[in-house]
Amino acid sequence: MGGAVTASNLANGPPKADPKRVLVASAVVASLFGWGGAALAQDDSKALAEELANPLAALISVPFFGNYNGEVGSEREGSQWFVNIQPVVPFDLNPDWHVISRTILPVMFSQNGLFPGSGSQSGLRDTTEGLYFSPSRTFNGFTLGAGPIFLLPTGTDELLGAGKWGAGPTGVVVWQGSGWTVGILAWHNWSFAGDADRADVNETFLQPVLAYTTSRAWTFTLQGEDTYNWETGEWLAPVNFLVSKVVKVGGQPVSIVGGVRYWIDSPDTGPHGFGGRLGMTFLFPAR
Repeated sequence: MGGAVTASNLANGPPKADPKRVLVASAVVASLFGWGGAALAQDDSKALAEELANPLAALISVPFFGNYNGEVGSEREGSQWFVNIQPVVPFDLNPDWHVISRTILPVMFSQNGLFPGSGSQSGLRDTTEGLYFSPSRTFNGFTLGAGPIFLLPTGTDELLGAGKWGAGPTGVVVWQGSGWTVGILAWHNWSFAGDADRADVNETFLQPVLAYTTSRAWTFTLQGEDTYNWETGEWLAPVNFLVSKVVKVGGQPVSIVGGVRYWIDSPDTGPHGFGGRLGMTFLFPAR
């Protein structure tokens, strides 16, 4: 499950794509997919791919997701290029329970055109840190987890973050069977400290996921990353279609992913139209 563009970080809008850069990136990912499929012809990586599809699996993963958003800003002439660094680390509490740390640290490479005169920005956006307490065993294919989530004001520019500390509850429900993964991850964040001159944070995030993993470790995913801002009454709601493949690079399991995004709903200053995601995840089975 990927990272979110929250309404509190909307000042980090999306970008207009340079067709040459998109074509080059697509060609690179396509070639990696083709090479990886041959490299793992004798390996059974389906189980690893299915673990990756489950946000509560006992699997250490370090994803780097490059994202593009277009038609950003009040004039719809802005754009964004940013990378989400999203390490996931499980810890065993005892034989029956473990806790999973899920961090999302967005790094903005280029943002421009949020509104006339806004200029361009680059740097860190706000960080979210979730802790999910989960039983070690499944229940008829279901995996459950819940805990706290925190919003950290790491934004290096006022247009790259909310300027607030936040906290709230988070939870995940996932079912897996016959190659399918169906689930939803959700959280709510309220601000409790930070810049008194900035707007309060009061947001709900929902990430429904439907994924299918083939016997050759290809995974096809349809997911939302929807944020509702209770202060403004606005949705930030993209839908992503992603294709990923588990390969090995020098013996290191890696998942390579590419896909497209379409914004179903967004504030006037948010992203619109199509965007994209390209990335890779380094995998380290925890047990």
